Amino acid sequence: MSRVAVIGTGYVGLTTGACLAHLGHTVVCADIDESKVSELRAGRIPIVELGLEQLVAEGLADGRLSFVVGGATAVTDCDIAFLCVPTPQGDDGSADLSYVQRAAEQIAPHLPHEAIVVNKSTVPVGSTKVVERALKRPDVRVVSNPEFLREGSAVQDFLKPDRVVVGADDQAAALKVASLYDGLTTRVIITDPASAETIKYAANAFLATKLSFINAIAAICEGVGADINDVVVGMGSDKRIGESFLRPGPGWGGSCFPKDSRALIKIAEEAGYDFQLLDGVIAVNDQQFDRVANKVRTAVGGELSGKRAAVWGLAFKAGTDDLRDSPAVAIAERLLASGARLTVFDPTVDRPRAGVPAGVTIASDPIDCCRDADVLVVLTEWDEFKWVDPVAVATVTTSRIVVDARNLLDRTQWQKAGFAHQGIGR
Repeated sequence: MSRVAVIGTGYVGLTTGACLAHLGHTVVCADIDESKVSELRAGRIPIVELGLEQLVAEGLADGRLSFVVGGATAVTDCDIAFLCVPTPQGDDGSADLSYVQRAAEQIAPHLPHEAIVVNKSTVPVGSTKVVERALKRPDVRVVSNPEFLREGSAVQDFLKPDRVVVGADDQAAALKVASLYDGLTTRVIITDPASAETIKYAANAFLATKLSFINAIAAICEGVGADINDVVVGMGSDKRIGESFLRPGPGWGGSCFPKDSRALIKIAEEAGYDFQLLDGVIAVNDQQFDRVANKVRTAVGGELSGKRAAVWGLAFKAGTDDLRDSPAVAIAERLLASGARLTVFDPTVDRPRAGVPAGVTIASDPIDCCRDADVLVVLTEWDEFKWVDPVAVATVTTSRIVVDARNLLDRTQWQKAGFAHQGIGR
């Protein structure tokens, strides 16, 4: 088993550290936020992620997982150090590597001889060389090991991955990093750093393309009278296509797809290629936010000013509390800009915080959210919304109108309760 340091305890770093400890490695996770480290030492995690809190508690209890302040402290006795720091989007769409470079510079003097540094953050092609220059340690090898974690199912994705990708110019270093995943039943792909980095961007861009494509097909379905649910079954039954990521909705978002898609466009531009296809994918997604907002406007008679809208969901997807680039937030902001008054309910939002649109009222439960509403808008696919009694909702609303941007609710049941139900592609 290896001694592992993880620099950064954000979404990727915390999941990586807890899961590697679960696999039997000794892991030290580092962060610069002292209060966050104190909370993590107590087993309290700052994000909503199924199974992660239990893994952190397990790692702390058996001594395989610990948390420290500062990367220098974490790496002094490590075999492998993972860089799991933010790579925010720059003004030109490219990924900002300043956090990665700074982290590498800080740990460089403290790394043991012939340690391995791993880029786990999503970084542009060529970033292993950037880290090598920042380290200034010829004895330290740099490896790319991109993450493919979906928020809401990150632990499952880590422990039961579709593949593990390792990119390195040094075969021994690649095999050492790959060995961290021994015991997992999966395909291990060992390649060069540029290919590993491209795989991550290409995968996310392709998934975003599928989502934009099915939302475009849903728009066509509405125009010709087809049912998108049946179309998805028919398309997804083709093994060349598959059903995954063919679920229509309010658009895609989150911390990865928007940032990575724009970064890949910038990478393509620097490589001399005009990635018009991906430009179109992003444009279709932005259009989807407008389409859903317009559905709400049409449903209430063409004018949103002064109308009360009940919004179910703000997180970008169920199973997470992440509001970054959330389609639900983008649509809520469009409704507010049109003069609507919004009351929102999300299981992970109990008070105003970063990402919650200014001017919304936060409700304590789904029914209370609908009080005196002219329209109910479903924007996040939380399971609990499926089981809300439409008859109970009907007793508190002003009008019986629902715009279900996730096709989540039982349309027949809601129509029986007297609601006009408007979905996506139906």
